[in-house]
Amino acid sequence: MSERDRITSGAATVAIVLALLLAAGCAGGGDAARGNAAGGDEVQARAIELARELIIVDTHIDVPYRLTEQMQDVSARTDGGDFDYPRAVEGGLNAAFMSIYVPASTQEQGGARALAEELITMVEGIAAAHPDKFAIARSPAEVRRHFAQGLLSLPLGMENGAPLEGDLANLAHFHRRGIRYITLTHSANNAICDSSYAEQRTWNGLSPFGREVVLEMNRLGVMVDVSHVSDEAFWQVMEVSRAPVIASHSSCRRFTPGFERNMSDEMIVKLAERGGVIQINFGSTFIEEQYNRESIARWFAVGKLLEEHGLTREDAEGRRLAEQYATDHPLQVATLSDVADHFDHVVQLVGVDHVGIGSDYDGVGDSLPTGLEDVSKYPNLIAALLRRGYTDQDIEKLAGANLLRVWSEVDRVAEELQRGS
Repeated sequence: MSERDRITSGAATVAIVLALLLAAGCAGGGDAARGNAAGGDEVQARAIELARELIIVDTHIDVPYRLTEQMQDVSARTDGGDFDYPRAVEGGLNAAFMSIYVPASTQEQGGARALAEELITMVEGIAAAHPDKFAIARSPAEVRRHFAQGLLSLPLGMENGAPLEGDLANLAHFHRRGIRYITLTHSANNAICDSSYAEQRTWNGLSPFGREVVLEMNRLGVMVDVSHVSDEAFWQVMEVSRAPVIASHSSCRRFTPGFERNMSDEMIVKLAERGGVIQINFGSTFIEEQYNRESIARWFAVGKLLEEHGLTREDAEGRRLAEQYATDHPLQVATLSDVADHFDHVVQLVGVDHVGIGSDYDGVGDSLPTGLEDVSKYPNLIAALLRRGYTDQDIEKLAGANLLRVWSEVDRVAEELQRGS
């Protein structure tokens, strides 16, 4: 039995034992309470089974950048962070897109490409050091093969196109290194397009170079990711791209009015019409309106504090001050039900074929909802959706099949373009 099988078997055994205890009345609380608990645990047990049976794809996990701040062995259980191998197995995660995150500060200071190279090499090193646990995945077929082999796939997605450094040749280079989606920008405008976070717009959407980038991504088979881009950039990507597009870690603006980083209903409809998928971000800022408002206020307060001390958010001391401020000014995080509401909203708008999981684990700090605290918790989301009437087939789609379908279609379009069709 492999280590993955042992971990998975252990988690399943715990669920089964708990179900038996509840059914036998050992949990206390009277007959009515026991009946409700047993019924609820039956759904949870089924969710755990589905998490083992289905391919779960999460398109945004910020492990590489987390490890630049504190190196840990994620092949074993770690004290901090949201991801490690044992917890991923417990949660049924099969394909964890490693975010090759490059801060916007590198656009002015330089070093964007060098940092991306370093982070890719780090992920390759993790996979090479633990070939019984991890494998780099460059295609949907490899994800499925790794699933059959009991390996955790580590596809690569680049968060921020800054490492292209204005040269399309770099796009081909990073594709060869395994990058399979690129988030066109991050927290500031770059050479490709404007950011949803930028107060002033440089391009009013895509730059001329950005249009070339989108078309070349189509030709190479790199998924275009519209998370973080401005609304104008989104609509222009929809006009330019010949392949379906993803939002790797965004949620629904319906629940966070005025928050451009999330997607409006009109954008979700257009994304779906073009065959794409929105991958729901779990961070409470993306999920719940009050938290969104208060976290944005906290963001500006921290910015002012750092400015007074002559620090940035990338400085070690700046991060420490920001973390201390968050500790001193705690916010009430969203709930599992709040997250399920976002899935429901997309399904009601455009159907179950156009939504998936883009948690942003290791990227949203202390804002993760109750019940979705780390990568061991995907069964909780599955159970919440089962209770809302989702079928096993629905769960299969949103757990990973939708994203794999889009990825396959992007590859098909690339083959067509390379043949000159």
